[in-house]
Amino acid sequence: MTQDIILTNALDDDAAIAIAALVLRQRRANGILMKAINFVGGQVEDGLKMLPVGARAQIDVAARRALEASYDAASRSRTKYAGSDAMHKALGAVSGALGGLGGLPTALAELPIATTLIFRAVQGVAVEYGEDPTSAETRMECLAVFGSGGPGTADDGVDTSFFGARIGLTGAAVHGLIGKVAPRFATVMTQKLASQAVPILGAAAGAGTNYAFTDYYVQMAHVHFGLRKLAREHGESPVLDEFHRLLVVRDVPVKRA
Repeated sequence: MTQDIILTNALDDDAAIAIAALVLRQRRANGILMKAINFVGGQVEDGLKMLPVGARAQIDVAARRALEASYDAASRSRTKYAGSDAMHKALGAVSGALGGLGGLPTALAELPIATTLIFRAVQGVAVEYGEDPTSAETRMECLAVFGSGGPGTADDGVDTSFFGARIGLTGAAVHGLIGKVAPRFATVMTQKLASQAVPILGAAAGAGTNYAFTDYYVQMAHVHFGLRKLAREHGESPVLDEFHRLLVVRDVPVKRA
């Protein structure tokens, strides 16, 4: 056990080690993603300058609509064929390449497809931790994962303010959660679309960023649903308290429930 794991009364050794592993997964996720972004698209800031005036407003609307559509579509499709993380990453790469062929217009059109593929991958992670992928509660928790920031953002990482029973299951609650998550997701998608803004050249960037974004949200899903599983076994407060403590110790962004 590492020196910075100090147990609370409600946690045993195995739980503390599992939480530490989730902290490490969160810390490593953005590093992996940034390497991919740098490889396929150069610096994100340079790509953002390529977007035309008013494009960000279009992206904000597109991100919200993509999340709303994927909330329903991913659930229906997953009941027929779940697929694997590797399959979703590969399909995301193909989708991103096609979206980048025509520059920003085709990239915007491809956004709902990419979002649904990521949503399906996140649902697959939920299943690994004993969640029902078609239940309203699990789908809401999947939406919450999209609030995990992304490359180049100051608040990347799982946001435990979206955690557990604090999320209602009504239609109004779904729209409310999307309203909170969409701006963060739109920031990530702005970076993705910027890399696809140049026709033809954007195809390669789109493939790489889609693959990397899918990997990022899969990693954040492991953290989110891993914490939920531990909270069911040991209680929410001790699990989240230890998670937040280790985030500070290991210099990882903290957003408390």
